[in-house]
Amino acid sequence: MSFTTIEFMFRFLPIFLIVYYVVPTRYKNMILLIGSFVFYAWGQHFYLLLLMLSIVVNYTFGRLIGERRSQKKPLLILGLIYNFGLLVFFKYTNFFIENINALLTATHIQIPTISVVMPLGISFYTFQVVSYLVDVYRGEQRPVKNIINLGVYIAMFPQVTSGPIGLYSELEPTLLRRHCSVLNLESGLKTFIIGMGAKMLLANPMGTLWAGMSRYGYETLSCPYAWLGAFGYSFQLYFDFAGYSLMAMGLGQMLGLYVPRNFDHPYISGSMAEFWRRWHMTLGRWFKKYLYFPLGGSRCSFAKTIRNTFVVWAFTGLWHGASWNFVLWGLIFFVLLTIERLGLGKLLAKTKVLKHIYVIFLIPLTWVVFALPNMQDIATYFSRLFPFFADNTASFVNTKDVIRALHDYWYLLIACVVFCLPFPSRWYEKHKNSKLVILGLVLIYLMSVYKMQTQTSNPFLYYQF
Repeated sequence: MSFTTIEFMFRFLPIFLIVYYVVPTRYKNMILLIGSFVFYAWGQHFYLLLLMLSIVVNYTFGRLIGERRSQKKPLLILGLIYNFGLLVFFKYTNFFIENINALLTATHIQIPTISVVMPLGISFYTFQVVSYLVDVYRGEQRPVKNIINLGVYIAMFPQVTSGPIGLYSELEPTLLRRHCSVLNLESGLKTFIIGMGAKMLLANPMGTLWAGMSRYGYETLSCPYAWLGAFGYSFQLYFDFAGYSLMAMGLGQMLGLYVPRNFDHPYISGSMAEFWRRWHMTLGRWFKKYLYFPLGGSRCSFAKTIRNTFVVWAFTGLWHGASWNFVLWGLIFFVLLTIERLGLGKLLAKTKVLKHIYVIFLIPLTWVVFALPNMQDIATYFSRLFPFFADNTASFVNTKDVIRALHDYWYLLIACVVFCLPFPSRWYEKHKNSKLVILGLVLIYLMSVYKMQTQTSNPFLYYQF
């Protein structure tokens, strides 16, 4: 089930909220866990058992690590093997088999791939529960004694499918002593509607623009149209995932629970380092806390710091998907961040405009690599972006495609640019209780529901990760 479906909006959510608000506080976690199971099972009945098993197994590991301190290291290792083992099996098995088969092509020996569907949200809830086990191991978190509370942390429906990747220590205060009120419900509903509008009214139309690239064929694109498509996909990805994260935050507010912020206007950044402090903030925090710092972080020799950065970005790329384009995408950021560390970052910091041009120019290029799993398609697309390297001057002449696209999407592109900036958010926070804002939210809600009914497909992009 997705947040942006009629089933969720008019069947699941209203019934769940009525029950949730009616039951006494001591039963709310139980109701939330049951509701989360229903939400998850709506789309993947079989893998609900895997999610339940994850709760039971990690509850057991957490208690054992906390109580048997002399054996905590082997227990943690077993817990990591269990969680990452499932993630690797479901997400990467066929990737490994396909690459082994490529190496064995000359021998005519081929290993058959397996038929397996990746469980929804496994990348996100695996990282969440691993953070819990490691924090218990480090003594930063007490083992959870109530399995229902841990189950809510792992399976809570606002987060289970696409994050944000929270820490148990962040959720625990509101999980144990929550405050549910009409004001929380109203505030959360407003946040939810803004996220829904970002997804339905901005991300999805930009997705249509990007989808047109493949329909025409990348080799036929004019240079301006290729650039427009790259920016279109950049907007689609941002408003799709940021919209989901806002909806998750809004649902958390409705439930009286804390859901961390995941985006902070990343497209206004002045460097790649700043961009990754603002984009998918909880994922960046996870890799920093549980991989980069344990490797030594930047508090070691320059060579080891570069090594640590390389490891983090190789795994960041692989986390997003079992495909070489994701690995390449991660390594591109490793190179860019290393160049900034070598001195470019300090030079950019001294400029006011150039640093933003640098980010605005490079980020869409990285998203092209992220979006296209086929290396040949990536090469073809870049040949359209930079036709002078391919001696293809016709790409500048035949620009009817971009003229048609601008005619259809110009107002949406302007809206995307505006809503990437901090000003609309600041204005909203200042005037969110005004009648004008309330009217605007009602219109966004009605337009979004209309889009839900008329669009044939609108899955969140990060569901596939």
